[in-house]
Parts: sequence; structure tokens; C-alpha cells
Amino acid sequence: MTDWQPARLIPTSGIRSSSEAEARAASAVLAVLTTVRPLSKALLVPLGASRANKAVVEAFIEVPFESKGGKTVRPDGLLRVSYGRQDPWVALVEVKTGTDTLTAEQLNEYWDIARTEGYDAVISISNEIAPSPGVHPVDGLRVRSNSKVAVHHLSWTMILTEAVKQKVHRGVEDPEQAWILGELIRYLEHPSSGAMEFDDMGPNWVTVRDGAQAAQLSSRDPAVIEIAQRWDQFMRFAALRLGSETGSEVEEVVPRIHQKDPSLRTRSLVDSLVDSGRLEGAIRVPDTVADIEFSVDFRSRQIRVSTDISAPDDRGARARVTWLVRQLDQAAPNTRIEAYAKNVRTPTAAELGELRDDSTALLGEDRREPTRFTVVKQSQMGVHRKTGRSPGFADSVLAAITAFYEEVMQHLAAFQRKAPVRKAPEAVQVEEPPEKRKARVWVASADAVAPPTEVHQDL
Repeated sequence: MTDWQPARLIPTSGIRSSSEAEARAASAVLAVLTTVRPLSKALLVPLGASRANKAVVEAFIEVPFESKGGKTVRPDGLLRVSYGRQDPWVALVEVKTGTDTLTAEQLNEYWDIARTEGYDAVISISNEIAPSPGVHPVDGLRVRSNSKVAVHHLSWTMILTEAVKQKVHRGVEDPEQAWILGELIRYLEHPSSGAMEFDDMGPNWVTVRDGAQAAQLSSRDPAVIEIAQRWDQFMRFAALRLGSETGSEVEEVVPRIHQKDPSLRTRSLVDSLVDSGRLEGAIRVPDTVADIEFSVDFRSRQIRVSTDISAPDDRGARARVTWLVRQLDQAAPNTRIEAYAKNVRTPTAAELGELRDDSTALLGEDRREPTRFTVVKQSQMGVHRKTGRSPGFADSVLAAITAFYEEVMQHLAAFQRKAPVRKAPEAVQVEEPPEKRKARVWVASADAVAPPTEVHQDL
């Protein structure tokens, strides 16, 4: 029996083409949304659907519509979420798998149909990752911010991440729903499903990689712009990946001005790549001491991952270093610690292995008390375009982030002063005023009992 294959709710066998993978993936995920309410809430409520636990989710595939040109079009799916007497929320769904990409022409056509039918949204699902929340990865959409019909995008990575969070970290009470969700996760993780992870830096990778190392890039080169955009997508993927592993809402840290104008985000990344040969980013994990910052230096081919932590202010310089070192007992000896004293820009630095033997190695000659520390791990950058080829670029960065979180971030706790100790108040003797003291003495004299008088009796 050890060689027998278990029966699967959503089998991956028999997928012979990209169109078949697309149809099966669309049907699988939509069917699970109708059954597993925790997952449908996580994915659809942010898009405008009812948040009621007892809302009814219905899904249909390849629903025919007549377009403006008179031809019949069939979106991959249609979702309808209804609750009580409220008007149902309805969305058309377009799905792509593998390396197939979405087109503005097709999405605009579905958007016109949704407007005509009075639907609420068009949802696209593919392996493309939006550069930032609320931004669609496809350019040329006719939808505007005030349009009645919204266009949303869900990457397969995001769907898989939410499914893992619900199944592994939050739990699904109904055992049958939990099993169905587990089958969806197993299916999406299989290579044949077409729901791939971020595995390719694109056809321009080698040219831009080598140009950055030689400091010979142009900010107007479309290839440089394309790599900068892929890096931004990769950071979103890294956040989703760590979120699925920790069960928390990990986010890419993007300046507010870049969120409002994604073109500024791309320009900033391009300038950094051209000027310094580096790509940088940050992600935020809830309840950790600070953001995880990382940069890739194409000229030195080094990956740097770091975080900052404030030093305790209630002890001396050496004790502050010891406080940090004790929290890093799981970190590798070559982990670098940088200490910053007040109003000093250049830190003193030492490796963790050295500090475990001598905590004073991090203190400068003046032994000034550090006010904050930066914990740093460095590793070699992968050079290959695709994952799976050793060393792949995306693989190397993901491995660096994962190792840093496991060895450093999940063990660090911010300093917190101890609660003040309550002291019992001392007894205080208050001297009485003279007039009150005299009155008390008089009362005591009046109440005193006179001594007995001897009685002599003559015999």
C-alpha cells in the first residue's frame, strides 16, 4: 500500500496544456471560495463583498456574455456574494496561469460588460504581482478611481498565502472545510497547477546585472526600468512568502508618496540601480522590534539584511551590549553588530562571535554609551536569472531574509523599563498644637480615678 496514490479532490494529473491548467485552477479556487467561508472573507471582503459570516458565495465558470462588438465572450468565472436583503455583490473573474499574462484589451472588455450588467467588479488572477497594494500590474486599463466598477488583482501567491494562513495559523473549525482548504493548498503548490511562485527576473536580467556591476547603466534604458519593476514585485512576493510562514500580515514598506504615484517608486529604484549599483527594500512583520531592511549590491555581489533596535537607557555601556548579545544566542557568529553613540554617525562594529567573549569589543576608545544598535547579516548574491539554478538571484535573497528572521528578528525584544516599585509610606509624627495638648491633658486629669482614702477606726 505504500506505493498507492491517495485520491485527491483536485488532481494535478492529466493537465496537458496551459488552457487546461487555467480552466482547472479557476474552477478549483472558485469552488473552494463557495465552501470555505474564512478564505472567501479574507480574499473578497477587501474587494467590497459582504463580511457576514453567513453570506452565501456562489461561483460559476465560463459564463457567456455578448460584448459591444456583438461577439460572445466567456470570462473564466463569475462570483456572487449575497446576504439577507442586501443587493448581491457580483464580480467577473479572469484567470491566467504559468507564464501567461493579462492584457488590457481583455480586462477592458470585461469591464464594459460589468458596467452594462450592473456588476461591482472585475477580478484578475495571475502570477503577476502588483508593485504595491491597490495598483494593477496591467497598464492601459480604462477604469478610474471614481468608476462604479472596480478592477482588482489577486496573484496566485497571495491566494496561496491566505489559504496557508487560514489553514495552518488561524485554523478552520469545520474539519471538512479544513480538508478542502488543504487540498487547494496542495494543488496550488504543485508545479503542474501553473500557480507558480516568483521564479524569473526576466529576459533583461543578465544585461542589467552585468551593467550594474560595471557601472554602465542608463536610467532611460527600458531594460533597467523593467528590472526595477520586477524587483518591486519581488519585494511584494517576499512579504507574502514570509507572511505565509509566520501567519501574520507582512507588508512591503513603501513611502506614502510612492504609494500615491507608482511611477515615482520605479524612478527611485532605477536611480539607485544606476547611481550606486544597489536595489533596496524593506518589509514589516507585526510585533517585531523594527522593519527588516535589505539591499543587494550588484558591484560587490553582496546581500545585506539588517534591523535597528534601541539600546536600554538605564545601564552602562558594557551592560547595553550584553543585553543585546544575550538575545542573539541563535544567530551565527559572523553576524555583525553596529553600535551608534548619541550624535555619532559612524558606528563601532564587531562580530557576534567576538562579542560573546568580550562585550567591550563593540565600545570605542571613549567607551561612550550606545543609544542604538544595527544587527546585520551579509551573504553572497545569486547570479542566475531563474530560481532552481544554483545560485539563483531570487533564491539567494529569499534565503537571506528567511535566515535573518529565524536567527535574529523572532528573538529580539525591545527594551522596556521595569515598573516602579511601590514603597510603603513611613509613619509620620505630627506635633499637636499647645492648646489641643492642654485640653487633652485636662480631660485625662478629670477622668482619673482618685486613690482610696485610708480609714482609721478606733478600737
